[in-house]
Amino acid sequence: MQNPLVSILIPFKNTSEFLPDCLNSIIEQTYSHWEILAVDDGSSDSSYQIVEEYAHKDERIKLSKNPGSGIIQALRHAFNQSKGQMVTRMDSDDIMTLNKLEVMVNSLLREGNGHVAVGQVTYFSSRGISNGYARYEKWLNYLTENGSNYNEIYKECVIPSPCWMTYRDDLLKVGAFDSNRYPEDYDLTFRFYRNNLKCIPCNQVLHYWRDYDHRTSRTSEHYAQNYFLGIKLHYFLNIDYKKDSVLTIWGAGYKGKEIAKGLQKAGLKFIWLCDNPNKIGKDIYGVEMQHFSTLKNIENPQSIITVANEQAQESIKKYLAKLGHQNMEDYFFFC
Repeated sequence: MQNPLVSILIPFKNTSEFLPDCLNSIIEQTYSHWEILAVDDGSSDSSYQIVEEYAHKDERIKLSKNPGSGIIQALRHAFNQSKGQMVTRMDSDDIMTLNKLEVMVNSLLREGNGHVAVGQVTYFSSRGISNGYARYEKWLNYLTENGSNYNEIYKECVIPSPCWMTYRDDLLKVGAFDSNRYPEDYDLTFRFYRNNLKCIPCNQVLHYWRDYDHRTSRTSEHYAQNYFLGIKLHYFLNIDYKKDSVLTIWGAGYKGKEIAKGLQKAGLKFIWLCDNPNKIGKDIYGVEMQHFSTLKNIENPQSIITVANEQAQESIKKYLAKLGHQNMEDYFFFC
């Protein structure tokens, strides 16, 4: 399989101003053995007509309408129509570097099944990029360069939704787009992790990620903070939680409280830790707040850390290292 067909799944909705740049970046790829499965998710602008014009000129572009509603059903429909031995996803408002497909295909051919090809990303915007996005890009690219994406999977989504590729068999193995859980890209990343698909290190920028006010990740309720926390806790309890351990939560801000409510809903007890003298000894949701030094007296703990401040996180890491605790075994950063 030296020239595998790559299926590119593109759900789209009202992105007419960006679609030509997206499609042109695919047509101009150095790797040409691909098919596009473009699915219109109920556009009210000229998006469908734009893709239709491209499809008439290039038989590799296949256009259809979502038989359901929403990005998950659009992806599911696209995948069901696809024929490629390798599969990737593309966002209709983004741009590929000219060699993106070639680099990813070669990575998978070299490493074989059981791997996910990933690439570095660069955000771009007509108004400039915020400090938060710049930091996320730097963090994400550092993980990708080292192939250590899963090491911080409970912080944020560690594989960008439009910059991965895997073998069809492996995508089927993890459940492809059968899940209805949002955010769908984060859910898929956790399923890659759960099924031990290894991320192939990449030191090249392969994808230009567009930011603008009405992009879906900014406007849809499915990408709100409570959805991210819910998916983190769901997969932690299903993958990394040891039933014989003693759970602890670090931090009593919004995220700490949401995790606490989630654990209580699951019927799980936990010890709540902090370093705030104004909270120590107080009762929140029926649990007394304790000083973090209590941890050294707990046998077989697993800690969920919801403290967002970076300096505080470094201090926590140093303290846990002194106790001999290991990242992704004994403690997990949820922010």
